[in-house]
Amino acid sequence: MPPTSPSSSVQAARERLAARLREIRLDARISKREVAARCGWSEAKSGRIENARTAPSDSDIEAWCRACGAQALTADLVAANRQADSMYIQWRRLQRTGLRQLQESPVPLFQRTTHFRVYCSNVVPGFLQTPGYAAALLRSIATFRGLPDDVDAAVAARVDRSRIIRESGRRFAIVIEESVLRYQLGDAGAMAGQLGSLLSAMDLPAVSLGVVPFAAQRDTWPIESFTVFDDARVDHEPLSASVKITAPDEVAQYVKAFGAFHRQAVYGAEARALIVRAIDALTC
Repeated sequence: MPPTSPSSSVQAARERLAARLREIRLDARISKREVAARCGWSEAKSGRIENARTAPSDSDIEAWCRACGAQALTADLVAANRQADSMYIQWRRLQRTGLRQLQESPVPLFQRTTHFRVYCSNVVPGFLQTPGYAAALLRSIATFRGLPDDVDAAVAARVDRSRIIRESGRRFAIVIEESVLRYQLGDAGAMAGQLGSLLSAMDLPAVSLGVVPFAAQRDTWPIESFTVFDDARVDHEPLSASVKITAPDEVAQYVKAFGAFHRQAVYGAEARALIVRAIDALTC
């Protein structure tokens, strides 16, 4: 999926919401004028909402669904409406002072989450990164984006927030693609240390770590990395933006996708064998 600008993505989200509201009205077999009369606003406002020229408020959506007898859809549509404003946050804005603050900002979310589902197709998940691997990754990000060099502080913050994986009362279901084991970030020593750390992480009581082998018979294609927090929110990170998803129907799609990756992954001795082979390949 090619990266798109945050502003164009927000507009696309607005247009999808407007189209859904129009479908609800048509399914109810009422006109824009009738919706307006039932909601107590002008017919012109109904038209602006349906054409994505006016962003509806939460109360507008509630009134629209009520007018069309579709109250059961209100929660998902309100969530989608809020998401359109906040789902795309430009990386440049997030990272304008460097990377340390970005490592610290999710800590409150981590602290209130008890069940993490993590899928990674490109890099080792942040929860499991060693300092050497994290330094190589974050330095490449800082260089690519021309950010202030606070990589050492950012690595320290990332390692510190990752201590949560050893705290009681939480579960981490993590699935990575085998390609993650082969993409080398940093020198061979840093990469070997990272792979060895994955072997150790498999012994943590709160962690389930699976690897989807190259040879797996797939029924779901590899997609961008994402994390599901308590089935209530999904974060994923394409090149141009940080995407926060809270609409229940969209979150459910990611939960479903994670389930598919989980079924395709191998665990235990089979996963260890893949990691060991990746370590051996570094010395070939």
